[in-house]
Amino acid sequence: MNSTVDMNQSSTPFCLLGVGYPHVFDTCILEMAIILFLTILIISGNLVVIFVFHCAPLLNHHTTSSFIKTMTYADLLVGVSCLIPCLSLLHYLEGLDEELTCKVFGYMVSVLKSVSMASLACVSVDRYIAITRPLSYATLVTPCRLRVCITLIWLYSSLIFLPSFFGMGKPGYHGDIIRWCAESWRTKPPFTSFIVALLYAPATSTVCFTYCNIFRICQQHTREISERRARFGPQEGATGEGQACTDKRYAMVLFRITSVFYILWLPYIIYFLLESADIYQNPVVSFLTTWLAISNSFCNCLIYSLSNSAFRKGLKRLCSFCLHRVESKKPPGIHEGTAGPRATCHV
Repeated sequence: MNSTVDMNQSSTPFCLLGVGYPHVFDTCILEMAIILFLTILIISGNLVVIFVFHCAPLLNHHTTSSFIKTMTYADLLVGVSCLIPCLSLLHYLEGLDEELTCKVFGYMVSVLKSVSMASLACVSVDRYIAITRPLSYATLVTPCRLRVCITLIWLYSSLIFLPSFFGMGKPGYHGDIIRWCAESWRTKPPFTSFIVALLYAPATSTVCFTYCNIFRICQQHTREISERRARFGPQEGATGEGQACTDKRYAMVLFRITSVFYILWLPYIIYFLLESADIYQNPVVSFLTTWLAISNSFCNCLIYSLSNSAFRKGLKRLCSFCLHRVESKKPPGIHEGTAGPRATCHV
């Protein structure tokens, strides 16, 4: 009798959106479409960002570009790892051990999103140092220290979720696409508190503190420059005003990325706390909040492309280069009547 039940469960497709609903196959198709759509967006979007960084040297002038690239590579790996639930829904992972697959996937996504969160916190600290200590910034933020910081981000993120392999609890709901992950692996309040205390709370506090002070200092500089111009004339302090505006604009770009990150992750964190405390449990809410948070991996590159003029120039340069390569592969007859090939890969 038990074997018959197990065979029926294994033959029935498992979907979080289909729990408690009669039309399981319809919800499974919807679930797979959502995951596949996000996977394509995340991979393609972050690949574009990586190529643009290679085509736009101006983007590498800021030390924050190292953290942005780290976050981009982490988001790209999130998109690649999202192929696992896609393959699971298509029943391509039936021969693998569900418990091991679930734990490895949950650990991978948790580490990668932790890298993104820690990178955003480091970006805010970097901008805070650049604005509060502009004269000593070059000696404080060196390439060697930058590489050490990025290495520590990856190491710290890898270690903080490692206890999930030793029965401490589930680090998140990313692997709940797999039946064992959703039904047998539970979150535990001690491990949840451990993650919040060592990751979510410090990163959020750092971001709030640094950006509040950054915008306060920028407003103070703008006010002082306006008073100086009113007293001594428009030529006085023109350079300082331009630098202050540049710092404020770049800080706003990074603040938008950080704000969207926490807005998309806030429902997930709230549900994570409620579910760990056995206050509220709902598989549909778990699925929606988890993949809303994962969608941030695409939103980062979208916001950066819309907000940063140097990035847009790099994107135009990449598109021009691609068009030039396509035109160069056309038959010679198509180019007749033209003045000759143009170097369209430069903007």
